[in-house]
This record gives sequence, structure tokens and C-alpha cells, in this order.
Amino acid sequence: MQDSKFVVYSFIACILFLGVNGESPYRFFTLKVTHGDIYPLGVKQKGILINGQFPGPTIDAVTNDNLIIHVYNYLNVPFLISWNGVQQRRNSWQDGVLGTNCPIRPGKNFTYVLQVKDQIGTFFYFPSLFFHKAAGGYGSIRIWSRPKIPVPFPTPAGDFTVLAGDWYKRNHYVLRRYLESGHSLPFPDGLVINGRGWNGYTFTVDPGRTYRFRVSNVGISTSINFRIQSHKLKLIEVEGSHTLQNTYHSFDIHLGQSYSFLVTADQAPQDYYVVASSRFAPRVLTTTAILHYSNSRKGVSGPIPWAPTFQIAPSLMQARSIRWNLTASGPRPNPQGSYHYGMITPSRTIMLANSAPYINGKQRYAVNGVSYVPPDTPLKLADYFKIPGVFNLGSIPTRPPSGNNAYLQTSVMAADFREYVEIVFQNWENTVQSWHIDGYSFFVVGMDGGQWTPDSRRSYNLIDAVSRCTTQVYPRSWTAIYMALDNVGMWNIRSENWARQYLGQQFYLRVYSPANSWRDEYPIPKHALLCGRARGRRTRPL
Repeated sequence: MQDSKFVVYSFIACILFLGVNGESPYRFFTLKVTHGDIYPLGVKQKGILINGQFPGPTIDAVTNDNLIIHVYNYLNVPFLISWNGVQQRRNSWQDGVLGTNCPIRPGKNFTYVLQVKDQIGTFFYFPSLFFHKAAGGYGSIRIWSRPKIPVPFPTPAGDFTVLAGDWYKRNHYVLRRYLESGHSLPFPDGLVINGRGWNGYTFTVDPGRTYRFRVSNVGISTSINFRIQSHKLKLIEVEGSHTLQNTYHSFDIHLGQSYSFLVTADQAPQDYYVVASSRFAPRVLTTTAILHYSNSRKGVSGPIPWAPTFQIAPSLMQARSIRWNLTASGPRPNPQGSYHYGMITPSRTIMLANSAPYINGKQRYAVNGVSYVPPDTPLKLADYFKIPGVFNLGSIPTRPPSGNNAYLQTSVMAADFREYVEIVFQNWENTVQSWHIDGYSFFVVGMDGGQWTPDSRRSYNLIDAVSRCTTQVYPRSWTAIYMALDNVGMWNIRSENWARQYLGQQFYLRVYSPANSWRDEYPIPKHALLCGRARGRRTRPL
């Protein structure tokens, strides 16, 4: 009898420890983080491996699954993993960025407990601390629809992951020293597809069958164009949204973005180039993988297919062509279009302008004139424990200042739970910007050149704009989004250009509910790591 009581109490303790939805299935993962030799561009480098792999293993889940992810840090430096696009509903405690989590110390471990609540689609995980992202440590996340939820395309014959992006031969700590000394990063040395350089990876297909290609730009500085020689790309999904199934010969994918395409093996049996090339860069970088027909006896041949390089107009037109599939089910059985985002009037407009100031003689990057400085204590912990002096709400303005002055600050913007906001990203620089918002997806209602004004709203798409978590802003242009603030927490808004993010082009949005209820936000995890001025405090009783 005593043993039975122990089992019951242990089970209850486990559920309280996890603090997630007990009705949905649990999936358990172990990620062991180590250093190891890698050769992405033919040069030996010290990379970051997950379970001995680069890229790391794919995390597969089904809508609403609870994910228990044990991360063991075998590096000699602190480490964090974040989950690009996973919304962490009511649970910014698990977001894995420095504003919400203490780093995992060398030789220690931490268990992320999260739920992929009401999500489907293609995402990825990555190391968020220091400049580790330049050393690898990333992998794919695939969230599948529940079996009874209809999907707007036939089941593909296979599902391929393409993690593509720019790469440097210099080690990540050398690149970090460049930035900390006040210099810009050099130009990347090349591009990689699934951690390999030219013709280093092969996708094998059977003739006549259709396959899903999930493509993410996991680079740190460069937009890319993706294409497959002699084959068409049918777009089906963008960061968790089913789209109208337009067909493209090539497709621009900006930093941090993820797309799914259907590709039919309908050509003569041979090998074909799978191509990624840089976009809007001072010079064009190109790499290839191989699409191999299973009955092929002929290798790749002919020129690499052409794609735009510097031209902005075709990329803007392509971006505007991405539309939400209003009749398709998303993670729930009801059609995506049953949410009429365009019929809701935003309560306010937030305008965010990026800049590249010099502060104290060093290159920095800023949002609305504020260059973010990480505090000594994660913002989420400081907020929970009410630790003074870590951050101030309103430390970043909601509109860019009139002058050119910029300053250093731990910038946190205040917002209320259930607000519905319009955010305008204004880019007056000559480079493409890519913005990501943790904890949310948003509707990209408009983008165009020049200065945004209230009259710009006349061009908004208020019917079938795609919902996503990462958007581009073209040079000297603007992008506008609508977003429902329905997720309480401390959420990172950042540039996906990792040098800009590292040197200050980011801030946190504190979405606040006065209810202090588990209905709005999960409590602090009992096993939360405590550091900085939160060290020595207690999380909560079991």
C-alpha cells in the first residue's frame, strides 16, 4: 500500500512539474551538445554538434503534443537552445533566449517542457547564446497535423528537410570578437545545404512521385534563393500556415524564414541541381545539392539554373503573391479563413525603425534609436521576482525618434494582453531586414517602398494575407503586420541578421495580464534555472 501511494504521489508530482497539457501525448527527446570537427566548406572547423550530428536531429511532433526535451551541455561555455516559430503558448519560460532563460552551464543539463499548442508546420531550433549559431547546433522541427484534420494536398511520397544558409570558415568566437571590437562581419565564405558544401548532399526520389521539401534559411547574414533544376516548386505552407498553391521556378527565403514546397519528379531520369544562392549581397554565393532519380544513371549536367541576384522588384512581387488558403484547415478542423483578421480595428500602431549607429566609437545596431544591452538577470525572472533595476517598461519608444541620436539600454516595451496591434517595420537602410517575433504569428498585411504613412493602409491585404512569424523588409521600404496579443509573457522581437541582433537590434515585448492566473500564463517552472540577481531565490512549492 505504501508503494502504491508513492507511485500516485510521484505521478502527481510529475504532472505538476511538467505544467503542461496532460490530455495530449508526450514526446521525449534528449539533445547532447558537444564540440566536434566539421568540414562544411572543406576546411576543418570546430562546430557545435547535437547528438554527434550537424545539423542536429529532427524534432517531430503532432499538433498539441507535449515535448519534454532534455538538453545536456558538454561544451566548456554556457549554452541555450531556442525554438524558432514554436509559440510557447502561455509559456515564455521555455523560450530559450537570454531574456527568458538562464544559460545552461558547462557540464549541466536543463529540461525544456513545452507544448506545440494549435500549431502545424515547418520550423527549426538553434543555439541562441553568444554567436553559437555560426557554429551549427541547429536542426529542423516538423509539426504534423492530427490524423483527423484534413490537409489540402495529397500525402507526399516523402518529406525532405533543407536547412540552407551562409557559412563562415572562421570559428564563431573569432566572428564574435570582430563584433565586440566594433567592426562589421566580413562577407560569408559560402553557403551550405544541410551542413555540406557543393554537391555534398543528395535527395533521392522515385520517378513520377511528389515530395515535400521543407526549406529554412538558418544562416546569419544573407537572404537566399532556392530552386531545383528543371523542376517547379508548388508552395503549400509558410511557418504554420497553409497557402494558396502557387507555382514558382525559384523562391527567395530570407533569414529565419521557413517554407514547404511540393516537388514532382516529372523529368527525365537523371540527377539535377538543388540550388541555393545569395540574394541582395555584394557578390553572389552559390551552392548545390543533388536531386537524384532512383533509376538515374546520369549525373548532373548543364548550367546551374538562373535566379535573380540583386533585383528587388521580383522579390517584392513574389512576396505579395503568398496568400492564405482560406478554406484549408489549419491545426484545428475549422477553416483558416474563419478568423477575419482584417475586420478587427487595431488599438494602436507601433512603428519600429532599424538603424546602424556608432555608439562610443563602435558599430552598434538599434531599434527606434535604442541598442539593446543584455541584463545580468533574465528579464522574465526579474519580472517574476520583482527585482528592481534590471529593466524599465517603456525603455524603448513605440515610434522612431526625430533625431539621429542612439543609446544603449535594456529595452522592454509594455503591452496588454488581448490588445490587437498594427506594427510597421520601417527600413531606411540599403540592406534587406528580416524580423522575427517570438511567441506569435502575425498577418503580413502590406509591404512597399518608401515611407509608411496612414494612407499606406489603402494597399493592405485584409482578406488573405499569410500568417507567419518572420517577415522581410526590403531596402528603403516598409512592411506592416497585424498581431493579436493573445499570449502573455516576455517575448523577443529581433533581427534575424545575427550580427545586428548581437549588437542591439532587438528588444522584448512584455505582454501583461493582471489576472495572475494559470488560464493566462503558466507559473514559473519549479526546475527553472536561476542566475544573476535571481540566484538563491525559490521558484515555487511543488
